[in-house]
Amino acid sequence: MLLTTTVIKPTSSLLELNLKELWAYRDLTLMYVKRDIVTFYKQTILGPLWFIIQPVLTTIMFMFVFGNLAGISTDNIPQPLFYFAGITLWNYFSDCLTRNSKTFIENQAVFGKVYFPRLVVPLSITISNLVRFGIQFGIFLLIFLFYLFQPEYNIQPNWGIALLPLLILMTAGLSLGFGIIFSSMTTKYKDLTFLLQFGVQLWMYATPVIYPLNEFSADKQWLLALNPMTSIIETFKYAFVGQGVFSWVYLAYSFLFMIVLLFVGIVVFNKVEKGFMDTV
Repeated sequence: MLLTTTVIKPTSSLLELNLKELWAYRDLTLMYVKRDIVTFYKQTILGPLWFIIQPVLTTIMFMFVFGNLAGISTDNIPQPLFYFAGITLWNYFSDCLTRNSKTFIENQAVFGKVYFPRLVVPLSITISNLVRFGIQFGIFLLIFLFYLFQPEYNIQPNWGIALLPLLILMTAGLSLGFGIIFSSMTTKYKDLTFLLQFGVQLWMYATPVIYPLNEFSADKQWLLALNPMTSIIETFKYAFVGQGVFSWVYLAYSFLFMIVLLFVGIVVFNKVEKGFMDTV
């Protein structure tokens, strides 16, 4: 009988991403995706209804506070449509980022017992959250169709809708990149998880979720566009309602930002996973 030996060893090069191994464990990734979805449903009374309740209540709050009390412009777009357009992709980004930032802390028991590419966990979270995004996007489409067939609102969707898969991909990449970097940092500094939760809330106000980007002059728009989520949210609004600032330059910047961020994030993540059990 011929015996074979499998040797498991750390990545030899710092810049070696080892994505082939991640692909080899794709079945495990799928299992984690299913587990995340089923676990969430089992641990709540209303199940997937929370995916609907949360954005609806958030939209109502935005309409009352920012639309009525503060009087912030919605760029001549009906308030429900404007705010829901803003939070649809933002919720996906913030949920993935927050959960991915806890990868090492919440999975240290599993990571300490069995070997598999640790990147499987944050990747599965990013994929499983697409279910929540799909439900909330479905609600957005209902609101969108309601106003689309009412001529007085002048809703003008355009070719930008074809960019939706790219926008989702960019949002997923940014949340994954930022998430695994923060997760790597929290192995030594656990209080960063609290800072991140506060930071994500502030980050939303630096993103045109509750206000239109064209409320600012052209010489100030580029400052907000340094936030890579700005062009994604604005392109989404522009595609479906015909209002907003669309720029290939801003979108290309966000895409390149995502690529660099993912590369740096995976490198840092792979380095930290080798010895994180000594620090968590």
